[in-house]
Amino acid sequence: MKIVREALAGTLESSDLMVKIAPTDGELEVIIHSEVMKQFGDQIRSQVNATLRAMDVRQGLIIIEDKGALDCVICARLQSALLRASENSAIDWEKLQ
Repeated sequence: MKIVREALAGTLESSDLMVKIAPTDGELEVIIHSEVMKQFGDQIRSQVNATLRAMDVRQGLIIIEDKGALDCVICARLQSALLRASENSAIDWEKLQ
């Protein structure tokens, strides 16, 4: 999936997260800020990486501001932002978790 425009998904409310995506010419860069990074940082990063692999994202800037979101919310918000940022007009439902 190619990221061609900036996109947002989510909120900064408790138990949610904000995903910001921007196109880049270089590698994929993922920045995660979370209130629960000490307790759940590995799980958050694992969920983000799994979603990016499933959506075949190889470059771009992904910034995540987490407020204690569950795995399903992380996946849904990231997928929404990626679909908004991509050039694909048709959704490949097989890739969505």
